[in-house]
Amino acid sequence: MADLLKGKRALVMGVANDRSIAWGIARALAAEGAELAFSYQGEAFGKRVVPLAESLGSDLLIDVDVTDDDALDAGFATLWERWDRIDILVHAIAYSDKSELQGRFVNTTRNNFKTSLDISCYSLIDVARRVAPKMTEGGTILTLTYAGSNRVTPFYNVMGVAKAALEASVRYLANDLGPDGIRVNAISPGPMKTLAGAAIGGARKTFRHTEANAPLRHNATLEAIGGTAVYLASDYGNCTTGEIITVDCGYHVLGMPQPENL
Repeated sequence: MADLLKGKRALVMGVANDRSIAWGIARALAAEGAELAFSYQGEAFGKRVVPLAESLGSDLLIDVDVTDDDALDAGFATLWERWDRIDILVHAIAYSDKSELQGRFVNTTRNNFKTSLDISCYSLIDVARRVAPKMTEGGTILTLTYAGSNRVTPFYNVMGVAKAALEASVRYLANDLGPDGIRVNAISPGPMKTLAGAAIGGARKTFRHTEANAPLRHNATLEAIGGTAVYLASDYGNCTTGEIITVDCGYHVLGMPQPENL
């Protein structure tokens, strides 16, 4: 490795287990020399995250519920007790009621619409506002999206709307924070075998379909997504902001399945 991120400090939000996309990014950042902190929500997730953090040499973890202002205040107060600045934020947080990712989108309830947009989109804005003043030497904010934001995808429903709002937020935040030297981008992986992905109905079919039809004939890997994050967070990405970078083995360029799969 080239120590591309040596001396950089990164907060990674949204690691659920060792198959999480956020974990793939965390490993890549650490391999390039970044110092890491992690957030988690609740004791159950904390038990999973602590050993992973320790494996990368991190003992800085904060318990944060992104829907609770008091929890956010307390969590970031703990972080700022240890760090006087931050360089990288990885936001990998999203949620929707699993039962509403099936059936018809028109049946989305008001309550789940609000919850999905709050956790999956507004949390990025809220956290960005909290970390931006501490990015005193400029920095990078990264979030995760999916193609269901701009193309109708089975079993995605209200999450597609939430991700569309998230991508718009990336562009507006990039413009807001650009004068402070802060870059804001999103990575859009293809289907992944993650805890979050498993919550989506038909996940296995989607994974197999993408693998069979993507130009590269396979799905994205945690290593590839982590490498993309490293590029965006390093000096090589210092002129890239407001972008949605797709890491899906080329599936997004297709208009139809491959001939053998029609």
